[in-house]
Amino acid sequence: MTETSQQRNDLVETITREVLAALGAGGAPTTAPGDPCASCVAGCAARCSTKVRDIVAGGASRVEYHGHAADVPGDLARYIDHTLLRPDATAADIDRLCAEAAEHRFAAVCINPTWVRRAAENLRGTDVPVASVIGFPFGAATSEVKALEARRAIRDGAREIDMVINIGALRSGMFDVVREDIARVSDACHEAGAANKVIIEAALLTDEEKVIACQLARQAKADMVKTSTGYASGGATVFDVALMRETVGPRMGVKAAGGIRTAEDVAEMIAAGATRIGASAGVTIVTGAKGGHGTY
Repeated sequence: MTETSQQRNDLVETITREVLAALGAGGAPTTAPGDPCASCVAGCAARCSTKVRDIVAGGASRVEYHGHAADVPGDLARYIDHTLLRPDATAADIDRLCAEAAEHRFAAVCINPTWVRRAAENLRGTDVPVASVIGFPFGAATSEVKALEARRAIRDGAREIDMVINIGALRSGMFDVVREDIARVSDACHEAGAANKVIIEAALLTDEEKVIACQLARQAKADMVKTSTGYASGGATVFDVALMRETVGPRMGVKAAGGIRTAEDVAEMIAAGATRIGASAGVTIVTGAKGGHGTY
């Protein structure tokens, strides 16, 4: 680790402790210096397969990718969520996504709920699970609707759910509402053996609010917290990942998503405590040519 990296890690640790201490005392947290937005692991993955192998060796368990499946080295495919959340995606796009995932043995496909049944049918008989998003991307649906949407996605074949919290309720101090919102989706997931990943949309929150959101997710028995939808003003930062890891402890997953542009950014996310990386790039791993399935 370079001296600069060590200094940055020390700074993140110091700020994290101050935020948590301020939250416990009811005070205001210290403001973190602006970290550059880090974005898109799959983009990095798409450009530099050697560096991605280094990232995987460093502890990453999942990387999302939106490029051409045939260009993915076989040893990386099992770490990648093959993702397509573009609103204008067609049935043919979904079929192609699933065919690529099955052929190259991706870790999962991640799609909007309307396509879950089709994807599950396409992937029947393979070991590739379906993941879907709930209350996406704004988190503004009611808890009843989110739970119903999750149950429907699971019934249609989803095994992982990425839900967006009620951001406005959190920022209004309505913590019981947010906790219940998450808990309802967690219950819907766990009764069917699915996992609930909670997107806090960190770019829209203060540091104190990020800590509270992660605490509420843990209390509501979520399986993972996730930084971003990829549709807000910013994505994951090293500080956010470190803060989230510090808050939830070692047992919950932490997923960094949105804005990761370089292999160095990804390595810092993993070092800060991320267990999965999410991104959309549309750049192929081998050739670096532009393309792919769209943004996330």
